[in-house]
Amino acid sequence: MFVITQRSFGGPEVLVGTEIERPVAGRGEVLVRVGAAGVNRVDAAVRAGHFPPFPEPPAVLGWDVAGRVEAVGEGVTRFEVGDEVFGLARFPREAGAYAEYVAAPAEELAPKPRALTMAEAGALPLAALTAWQSLVGIASVQPGQRILIHAAAGGVGHLAVQIAKVRGAHVIATAREANHPFLTDLGADELIDYTVADFAATVAPVDVVLDLVGGEYAPRSLRVLRPGGLLVTAIGHDPGLTAEEAERHGRRFETVSVVPSGADMVSLGVLAEAGRLRVHVEREFPLAEAAKAHALAETASARGKTVLIP
Repeated sequence: MFVITQRSFGGPEVLVGTEIERPVAGRGEVLVRVGAAGVNRVDAAVRAGHFPPFPEPPAVLGWDVAGRVEAVGEGVTRFEVGDEVFGLARFPREAGAYAEYVAAPAEELAPKPRALTMAEAGALPLAALTAWQSLVGIASVQPGQRILIHAAAGGVGHLAVQIAKVRGAHVIATAREANHPFLTDLGADELIDYTVADFAATVAPVDVVLDLVGGEYAPRSLRVLRPGGLLVTAIGHDPGLTAEEAERHGRRFETVSVVPSGADMVSLGVLAEAGRLRVHVEREFPLAEAAKAHALAETASARGKTVLIP
């Protein structure tokens, strides 16, 4: 089968196409013919050598997958050949979703919602699970709470806006002005253009901050959290804050470490089927053009998700 691999760490140019043996579904696994594979910022971190859990090159990138079950391994009863599925496979271990086929644990997958195209389903898993596990699993967002979401137009951010609204929250979003109509359409209640306004001087106290930027955004976000409020960060390499520092200010700080979950994917699928969760696919690229997809996904102004199509 055709895959995208990297022979060394570096920029998008290290991603190259090659042929390898098609995987086999082991016990508890299904073999999926990939219809779409999402591209995430963590993929770029792996490619550049900034994600230690991932093995040294050569390796095949990718964890987001949507496709059709081609074979079922021993012990699998949840799926049959021909079923359409989607999910986050094996994260943070190598899954090899930038490929024509991938063998994935059945428990990490869920039925693909009929309301989603294959490209939309392939774009959803890692970003949606990050938002869900942050706002539902960690923050347990409740109706009426005020939630500030940084980088709200990005892959995780635009899904987090919708999940927070589903939970009944009042959503404040930071994003460039060009993305304000997009976020308003997704349900954001207040919008701040971070290029011209300081959110720390503008936002009234909030209950939860979801930080998708890191660095100096975290300590500045403490200033808009109410006493006892929670800052959840998805930035592992430069969170800009520690739990001890937040505690000294009477606030809480947690890092989301996303985990594959078929059960969470089912919950997200229910929202997508009901039209309450939409994933924005900015661009679709042929699998062979993975380097171009990475170059786009790494831009600061990237909206929504980028997807590879085998």
